Amino acid sequence: MRDPEDRRSRAEPMPFLLLLPNLVTMAGMCLGLTALRFAFAGRFEAAAVLILLAAAIDGLDGLIARRLRATSNFGAELDSLADFLNFGVVPGLLIYEFTLGTKGEGLGAGFGWVLALVYVSCACLRLARFNVARAAPPTGGKPFFTGVPSPAGAILALLPLFADRAGILDATAQPVISALWLGLVGALMISRIPTFSPKSLRVEQGRVGLVLVGTAILVGMLFTRFWLTMVVIDLVYAAMILQTVVRRRGRDLG
Repeated sequence: MRDPEDRRSRAEPMPFLLLLPNLVTMAGMCLGLTALRFAFAGRFEAAAVLILLAAAIDGLDGLIARRLRATSNFGAELDSLADFLNFGVVPGLLIYEFTLGTKGEGLGAGFGWVLALVYVSCACLRLARFNVARAAPPTGGKPFFTGVPSPAGAILALLPLFADRAGILDATAQPVISALWLGLVGALMISRIPTFSPKSLRVEQGRVGLVLVGTAILVGMLFTRFWLTMVVIDLVYAAMILQTVVRRRGRDLG
């Protein structure tokens, strides 16, 4: 006869809805792994689109967890590991394969590989710092990220591929520039620069219509001039970071 204490100690069945955020995270991780497969197969555009979809899903799983009150330490750690793969490892290897994968083992390829490693390492450090900061008590004031978040960093890292496919430059002919860009984005990810957080976004009542129109225009551009639109988004975000740096430097000097 089974001990009643054993029956009580067994874990109770968990409702499926509480597993939904983790399933969404796993789906995003599968997108990242598939993007890696496409990158090695030379299907770089498909790989980039999958990374963008993974970035969209990354924002979705946390929202679902909060709505369902299904947040947990396990889910947070799973999300962090998926982010390292999707926005650290995959973009670094994708840009390396796109610009240097066919260049052999020369000096340029070696230099590019070093900076790809720098980018991936910075993504790992940024996520580790975020995990530690997550346990800290919340502070008052306007919410912001410290350094570029890993999903935004991945989208910035893909700028050479976006620009190449938009016909702005031949990234494969200038692999060193792409490698230097990877290193710069990695440095921004581990920097102490305060960057935009969606939680700080507020829309005044009188500007709701303007925001909706702007969103419609952006969606239309994504369907008609996708790669050019992604270039514009990256450049606007980079300009916002530069403005923050200049403003912060001016305040320090003042």
